[in-house]
Amino acid sequence: MEADIREVFSSIQGEGPYVGYKQLFVRFCGCNLKCKYCDTDFDTAHASKYSASGLLKLAEMNQDCHSISLTGGEPLLSIKFLKEFLPKCKLPVYLETNGTLYKNLAEIIDYISYVSADIKLPSCTGLRQMWDLHDKFFKIASQKILFAKMVFNNSITEDELIKACNLCKKYSIELVLQPEMVDNKLSVSSEFMEAILNNALKYYHNVRLIPQVHKFLNVQ
Repeated sequence: MEADIREVFSSIQGEGPYVGYKQLFVRFCGCNLKCKYCDTDFDTAHASKYSASGLLKLAEMNQDCHSISLTGGEPLLSIKFLKEFLPKCKLPVYLETNGTLYKNLAEIIDYISYVSADIKLPSCTGLRQMWDLHDKFFKIASQKILFAKMVFNNSITEDELIKACNLCKKYSIELVLQPEMVDNKLSVSSEFMEAILNNALKYYHNVRLIPQVHKFLNVQ
């Protein structure tokens, strides 16, 4: 069993509540969504084939990392590969996901330590609403250490903010607001970010605002 993987590298986690930790990043190719703001190259044309045993060797060489970050693209599309790889991986597993493929998640949840799950806002992604999918996903993911990450821009609506807060409140998880970046610059003003955070805190107490720190640090 092999997987199409765009790149494997160690670096600093730049998003969410685990920002600053050293991780081994495994960027899988392919995604079931196409968000307008996506800035990640996960095209299979630039992929390498990795076997489970080959990736396990790299994990063993990076035991100083806090965890292994499975990212993408959408790593849960490579479910057959993950079912072979994860039971043998000794590093804690940090899954970065768009939070939609709940059936695939259920097959490997026992091997996951941390879940960073997106909340996809129609106003920012250009996609249809996915509240039901996120709800089903969070129900399974909440068995582990879970937080939600939500990219937003000037188009965010009050209804979206309320629904996101209520969803996170339902599962008692942290909601991380992440302003969209355009050409490595924040797409919204400081005043707008603060206003969105303050507004969110009216509906749910466990909310933080964390931009993509790795872009400010100029690391991969």
